[in-house]
Amino acid sequence: MAKKIYELRLYVAGHTAKSVTALQNLKKYCEEYLHGQYSIEVVDLLKNPQLAEGDQILAIPTLVKKVPEPVRKIIGDLSNEEKVLVGLDIRPRPKSN
Repeated sequence: MAKKIYELRLYVAGHTAKSVTALQNLKKYCEEYLHGQYSIEVVDLLKNPQLAEGDQILAIPTLVKKVPEPVRKIIGDLSNEEKVLVGLDIRPRPKSN
């Protein structure tokens, strides 16, 4: 069975503390859970504001999982590991009792 490759795009606005934290957290999770199975594209909307429209980016930082489908968006500095892993479909959603 072929490994899934995760195509991730992180939208930031400049080199803010939140943007840096989001990228650090994303890289940490990817190395831990998706080692060798991911690509990260960082899009700085201060340099390329027109790119926000394609993924309908309303807040910064925003992580977009392009592949595998379904497309998912996670907003914020990605410090909530459980939320990020569930959002990326790396970890199943917790079952509510």
